[in-house]
Amino acid sequence: MSNYQLSDILVAPIISEKSTIAAEKENRFVFKVKKQATKKHVKSAVELMFSVEVDSVHVLNVKGKKKRFGKTLGQRSDWKKAYVKLKPGNDISFATP
Repeated sequence: MSNYQLSDILVAPIISEKSTIAAEKENRFVFKVKKQATKKHVKSAVELMFSVEVDSVHVLNVKGKKKRFGKTLGQRSDWKKAYVKLKPGNDISFATP
């Protein structure tokens, strides 16, 4: 894949209490990724965008919840999440300079 296509794989970092604890204790970061992304694509995209070395990647599909909007039933979209573990000595900072 080209660098342009790889930069499009990562949609957004997921910042939550669970992901913050994983980042501090296990050096593991969580990203929302495109539904077509594979583990190899995610690994290459993270290494390209953040200049770090990736140890492992775990990818999972998140099913959209069924929600009621007044009388009508709706459903949120399905999406994909990736847990990226970095090699020791590497770190990603999401804080703005």
